[in-house]
Amino acid sequence: MHIPVLLHEAVDALAVKPDGIYVDATFGRGGHSRLILSRLGEQGRLVALDRDLAAVVAGEAITDQRFCIRHGSFSQMQWILQQLGIAKIDGVLLDLGVSSPQLEEISRGFSFRAGGPLDMRMDTTGGQTAAEWLAAVAEEQLERVIKEYGEERFARQIARAIVAARARQPIVTTSQLAEIVSAVVRTRQRESIRHPATRTFQAIRIFLNRELEELSLVLPQCVELLNPGGRLVVISFHSLEDRMVKQFMRKAASTDELPRGVPLREKDVQRLSKQTLRVIGRAVRPGEREVEENARARSAVMRVAEKVTLNG
Repeated sequence: MHIPVLLHEAVDALAVKPDGIYVDATFGRGGHSRLILSRLGEQGRLVALDRDLAAVVAGEAITDQRFCIRHGSFSQMQWILQQLGIAKIDGVLLDLGVSSPQLEEISRGFSFRAGGPLDMRMDTTGGQTAAEWLAAVAEEQLERVIKEYGEERFARQIARAIVAARARQPIVTTSQLAEIVSAVVRTRQRESIRHPATRTFQAIRIFLNRELEELSLVLPQCVELLNPGGRLVVISFHSLEDRMVKQFMRKAASTDELPRGVPLREKDVQRLSKQTLRVIGRAVRPGEREVEENARARSAVMRVAEKVTLNG
């Protein structure tokens, strides 16, 4: 069963209006969507997106006229909404990373805890599998991916070991890859409680699914789509994602280009600056109880921003 992270905190942060239009850009198994629907009135509307066909099928089971779900990635959000005749929205939720069903389904290849096929695609309708990519990638690129996307300090040794192993036999299962990485990392980092292959699996998944690129493409779309006063809520599980979200929100909320020492009213600041967002509160992290009940929540960080209202 998928347990949504920061469920009430995220939906509370959206400040749902009964007649508003909202987007749950990562439906998963619908925990956030169902809570949003419970707060919408008869005139409200919720559009859900997901790259995973299994999630779309789960969403299609919701029989609510205020709700619809579409198969698509972050970068397609604006286009999908246009197809639905929606030009503006009142809030959008981005719940990044992988869902529990994706991790638990052996055939998806996201987890190193079972010997499933090495796939790792969020959208199984196209694209390269992890096995196909590992069979052909150059050692230098493999090292770079593991280092940059996994923040793995043993990236060079891991890349070298993977290239040597594939010369002996194809790497086609998650257990094969996990064993190769573990043999390298365990000898150097015995004190770590994290599985030795965690960072490498994470890096390959992020790279193959273009997760950071998709995030960089959707954030500006969210700002453009939001009505004044609309909320952008992002839950991330990786430091690279959170850093990107934090920097984007800060830049969109910045008024640094305005002259210092000039008395300006708030509406003048908004009118003269390029400010498009206002950061709401500080980063929110799950409490101890939630982490105890759902280990996946331990690395979650939620950030919230509101579209600036121009008053003239």
